[in-house]
Amino acid sequence: MPKKINAKNNGTVRQRPDGRWEARATIAGKRRSFYADRQSDALKAMRAAQKAADDGNYLEPTRITVSAWLDTWLHEYAANTCKPLTLSTYQSRIETHIRPALGKIKLTDLTAAHVQTFYNDLTRNKGLAPKTVNSVHGILHKALTQAVKLRYIGYNPADACDTPRLTQREITPLSESEITAFLAELHRSEEPLSRLFRVALFTGMREGEICGLPWDAVDFASGTITVRQQLQKEKKKGGSFYIATTKNEKTRTITAAPFVMDLLREEYTAQRKARLAAGLIWKNEWNLVFTNAIGEHIVPQTALKRFKAVCTRIGRPDGEIHRKSKRLNPGLCPRKNGVENPNWGKKWGKRRFLRMKKARIHSEILAFLFTQKERFELSRRLPGLHP
Repeated sequence: MPKKINAKNNGTVRQRPDGRWEARATIAGKRRSFYADRQSDALKAMRAAQKAADDGNYLEPTRITVSAWLDTWLHEYAANTCKPLTLSTYQSRIETHIRPALGKIKLTDLTAAHVQTFYNDLTRNKGLAPKTVNSVHGILHKALTQAVKLRYIGYNPADACDTPRLTQREITPLSESEITAFLAELHRSEEPLSRLFRVALFTGMREGEICGLPWDAVDFASGTITVRQQLQKEKKKGGSFYIATTKNEKTRTITAAPFVMDLLREEYTAQRKARLAAGLIWKNEWNLVFTNAIGEHIVPQTALKRFKAVCTRIGRPDGEIHRKSKRLNPGLCPRKNGVENPNWGKKWGKRRFLRMKKARIHSEILAFLFTQKERFELSRRLPGLHP
C-alpha cells in the first residue's frame, strides 16, 4: 500500500505505486496535487504554491496549450484592437511559424529557453530575415503578455529572449536631376497615372493613401489635403478592397504647393468628363480622387509597379512612391526644434538635400518639413515640375 505521510503546514505526501511522490494540499479552496520524483521536490512545489496563495500570487493551473491560447488571443483580444490587414498578418505568422514550433507545449510549461531556441531556429535554419523574426517575436510577446494579465502564467517567457539585430538599409532618394528626369519621362511616355505620381511625389502620401484619397479631403479654398484613410486589400486569395484608417490611425493635414492643387483641379475636370462618358457604368462608390475610366479605384500595387517602371527608365529601378521616414541629416532640415537652422540654404543646393537612413523620397520632407513658401521655391528650382 502506498506510503502516506502527514506533511507540515497542512498537507500530505505519499509515494505512488509508480514510485513517484505526490504532495497534496488545499490551496485557494481546492485540493491540489504536486508530483515529483523525489519527496523533497514534491513538498517544495506544494509549499511554494501555499506561499503564493498566502501572498495573493497563486495562479490556477491550466492545461491550455500555446496553440489553443493563440487562437483565444487572436479572436478575443487582437481582433478587437487590430486592423483587418494586421490581424491577417498575425494569423499568417502564427500558422506559418509559431504554431508548428511551440503550439503543443502547455502554456504554463513554456519557458524562455523554448522561445529562444525557436527564434534561433528561425534565423539559423529557416533563414528568415531579422525583420521577420522580430515581427514573430512581437506577436508572440503580445499574446503572452495578455496571458500574464489574465494570470494564466506568472511571467512572459519572451521578455528574457534576444532577437536578431535589425540593420538599417541605406537608401538614396531621388536627386534634383533625377526628379527632373522623372517628370520629363512622365510627360514623354504620356503615363496615365502621371497626375497621381506627381501629387504623391510632392505630398508624401503612401500609395494606399493616395489611391484611397476622397474628394472631400481636398480643400481647394485653403490649399490643403487631409489624409485620414487608405485603400487596402484583404490579405487572402480573392480578397476585397476596403477603406481603412491610416497606418498610425492619425489624421494629418498637408498644405500643398499651388501646382499640386492645380494638378488636383485638372484631375477633377478630367474625372467629370470620364463620368459623363461612362454613364450608367460609372462606379466610384468611395468618391475617390484617382480612378480609372469607369470610376474604379486604382490598385495601390499597380500604381507602385508603374511608378517603379518610370524610375527604371531613368536609371533608378529602386525608386518607390514612398519610404518610411526616419531622421534626416540635421544640417539639411530647414528647422531644428522649431529654430531656424543656420546651415539651411548653404547645403541643400549643393548636394542631395535628403540624407535618410530609411526614408520616404523627397515628397515626405516636402509635405512635413517645408513651409509652403519653401516648397514653392523648390518648384521654381526644378524645371519641368509644372504640368
